[in-house]
This record gives sequence, structure tokens and C-alpha cells, in this order.
Amino acid sequence: MKNIILDVDTGIDDALAISYAVHSPELNILGITTSFGNTTVPEATRNTLQLLEALGAEDIPVIPGVDKKFNGDEPHEKTASIHGENGIGEAVLPPATTKASDGLAHDFIISAVREHPHDITLLPTASQVNLATAINKDPEIISLIDEVIVMGGAVRAPGNITPYAEANIYTDPEAAQLTFQSGLPITLTGLDVTMQTMLERSVLNEWRDKDTVLSRTLADACDFYIDAYIKNNPGMNGCALHDPLTVGIAIDSSFVKTEPLKIDVVTDGEYEGQTFETHEKDHPNIKVGLGVDADRFVAHFLERVV
Repeated sequence: MKNIILDVDTGIDDALAISYAVHSPELNILGITTSFGNTTVPEATRNTLQLLEALGAEDIPVIPGVDKKFNGDEPHEKTASIHGENGIGEAVLPPATTKASDGLAHDFIISAVREHPHDITLLPTASQVNLATAINKDPEIISLIDEVIVMGGAVRAPGNITPYAEANIYTDPEAAQLTFQSGLPITLTGLDVTMQTMLERSVLNEWRDKDTVLSRTLADACDFYIDAYIKNNPGMNGCALHDPLTVGIAIDSSFVKTEPLKIDVVTDGEYEGQTFETHEKDHPNIKVGLGVDADRFVAHFLERVV
């Protein structure tokens, strides 16, 4: 089994990723840390606790992260138009009976890495502030992390929150730039590949037919998500499986084809949050996903998620 930490801003596609991961026997989830972006940190923490109870996985610790960007600024407004006011498309989960763990996400990451040196994979599907804070506090853990599979960026594709930037990177570009230049073994799973992995609306009726709290909730959430997609992409009748693809790669790296590139992040101005290739081809810092076996991945995801 592969030891992983999910770092989320739960978030509809985060919820799908968590469910996929919990149902994947190849993965041992050491903990789930929460950040801001789709939601606030308290909302992401609440949604994660509630979802884990619906999954029967309430023993997985949930650790809240910092509530400010890496540079100390307040975060942008949450993306309620995409994920709803409650973060999961106004779908309703029963209140959690469990509580978040004490402490903060970056300290949990440091402790977990030191307890599992060279045997831990991190999956940030939100801002990277928790990871950036962890390596800033304890740089020695950089060499102890097996892999970091980031959902973020748009290297050769247009952005989704601005014409240039993908939402997770835009949420905290300074944190992303720090992690990208840190020497961490990063695989970047961005819009170049995730926009090819579509969940079709027709699947949601199959989920509702299962008639569990989990299946009904995820179906309701994805209905909201697909409606938001259609507003921005008329003619589309599905939604991209952004965050679940990071889980898929943790299970089977052959779902994507990567290319080693030198990637930088624009941290301010009109192009804030843009991830771009530099001309330093001889000094790549990231494996960038540029091709995806979408049909095989989506089939695998659908076999497990609910």
C-alpha cells in the first residue's frame, strides 16, 4: 500500500477524490489536511469530516490548515458559483460526530513525512500553502517525500479562473512557486490533462439508484457542478474530474504521460497564477502531465467512487 496525505479544499471534485481514494485498496490515507480555495478552511474541514462519516472512514484524521496565503494576505473569495455556498453544491450531509484533529496541517505533514521517510506521497488538490509552510519550517523533509502529485496549473492550456491561471495555483501563487522551485519530486496534473477526463451527467442517475447517503450526495453535488460547467461551456454535459485524477495517478501512474519541464509561476500582475515553461530545458523541475488515457481512467474511477 502507498501512504498518502490528501490536501484538499472540499469542494465537489475534492469530495469525489476523497471517495475514490477511500475505496482504493492500493492507498493508505494517513490523514487529510484542509486548505482554502473552493471553500474556507472551516468549511473544507466540516465537509471532509461529514464525507468521511458517510464513507465509514471517520477514523482518518482531518487536520485544518492555515487560513492565510503564504505571504500573509487574506485569500480570495471562495468559488461559490462553481461549488455552492457550502462547497458541495448545496448537497446535504448529516452533521459529523467526529472532530478535526488538534494542531495544524503543516505540522502534521512534517510529522507524517518523518514517520514515513521515502514512503509517502502528498496529493495537494487545493492551494499549496500547507505544503509550502511545511517545507519552509522543516526543509529537510523535501528529500524524504517520495512524490507530490499536484492538481494545478495550465501549462499549454488556457486557465479556468482567468484566461491564464488555473484556480488552485491562482489561490496562492507564492506557495506554488516555492514548492515548484524547492526540489520536491512534483508531478503536475493540470488542465492540460484534467479537462479531458469527463464525468457525464447520465452517470448520476446510476449513483442515485444505489440509494446510499454517499451516492445521493455526490450525485446532487455533481448536478450542481455540471450546471456550473454548462454556464461557462455551453454544449458540455459533464464536468472534469480534476482532483480525482491525482488519486488515479497515485494508484497507476500510467494514466498520464508526463514530460520533464522547467516551470515557473507568475506571482502578481495580470498573469498572476500562470504556470509557464521557461527556456531552461536542461534544468527541469517538474514532471508535467501532457497526455492522459482518459477512457481508462474514467472507467477505473467509476468502478470505485460510490
